Order: sequence, then structure tokens, then C-alpha cells
Amino acid sequence: MLRAYRSGLFPMAETRRGDRLYWLDPEQRGVLPLNGFHLPRRLLRTTLANHFTVTADQDFSAVIAGCAEASEGREDTWINRDIELLFGALHRAGHAHSVEAYQNGELVGGLYGVSLGAAFFGESMFSRVRDASKVALVHLVARLRLGGYMLLDTQFVTTHLAQFGACEIARARYKIMLERAVAASALWIPAPAEAILEAEIKTLGKHPNMAQPAQ
Repeated sequence: MLRAYRSGLFPMAETRRGDRLYWLDPEQRGVLPLNGFHLPRRLLRTTLANHFTVTADQDFSAVIAGCAEASEGREDTWINRDIELLFGALHRAGHAHSVEAYQNGELVGGLYGVSLGAAFFGESMFSRVRDASKVALVHLVARLRLGGYMLLDTQFVTTHLAQFGACEIARARYKIMLERAVAASALWIPAPAEAILEAEIKTLGKHPNMAQPAQ
């Protein structure tokens, strides 16, 4: 799994009940520039208002299960049982991480991904209430920036991610960025000091333009 990620590959199943995994290496790769993250003012206010209690690495299995469940407009998913087992093993080995959003003690959203060097590969996110996954994403980006990460890979660009500045880059360019990032060092910080985290989130809110990833 880790060798595949270093090479730019990532796994997907065809369906939730499918028993085969496919390794993808798309010609156009989605990335979310950490220095060009676009945080809308409304979402900044929501994040700082503490409508959600946000943690990291507190319930990885529940987050991946949430990402795998059917929802309105998404009757099926690419996360099958093998995917859950593989990423669970990566999490136990310290290579996969989750961000959880709770409301009134209940898990209502989150995301998970893989960390290698200074690269973070975002896998999936889910939301059961408005803004839960968005707030989790803000917290992820803040943690990655604080930890010195260079690359946030989103695999593909969706309308949801595009509003935050995600863009597509050619595979060859992505591989160059990937090689640099996995060769570098970064620190995953699951629980930054509250004041430091809040300051970083406020800094994200000061970026009005969507920047393209560095060459």
C-alpha cells in the first residue's frame, strides 16, 4: 500500500459489495494547495463558533464506516470491506489518520487519509449534518500547515472541493510534486494547542485568492 502511494497509485473498489480492488493513476490529479486554501467567511465563522467538537484519530473505524455508508445522491460507494481492513491496518501503523466532527456527543462528519513524508492523501469524507465535513476539512488543512506538509492530494476534483481551491494538474507534474513531498518530513499533529489551532484557522480565512500549486 505504501509503495503504491509513493508511486502515485491509490485503490478503489467498484462497489461497496465488490470483491476486487483497482489501482488508479489518473492522467489529471486533484490537489488542494495548502497555501491557497479558500475559506469562505461563513464557514470561517461556523468553524470558530465551535458548533462542532473536532478531534483527530479518535475513531478512525467510525469515520471510514461513515464514508462507506449510502447517502442521498450516493446510493453506493467505492469503499468495500477490503478497503476498510487495509486502511484500518495503515491507521494502526500510524500512516492513516482521521478527523472527526461531533455534535452533542454524536459523530456527524469527518474524513480520513494517508500520510507519507510531507504528503497527505485525502481519501473520503462524509457529513450527516450541514457543514460537518467542511469543518473537518478546515481542521485538516490547519493541521497539515502547522505540521509542515507540502502536498494535499484529493485524487479527483469535485464541485465540493473546487470551492476550497482544489484544482487538477497533469500526472507528470503531480509525480514531481509527489516525489518531493514524500522525500521530505512533516509532523502529523492530532491535537494542537487550542490557541495555535485557532490562529491558524483565522490565517486561512485571510486568503482571498485560490492559488495554483507551486511548480
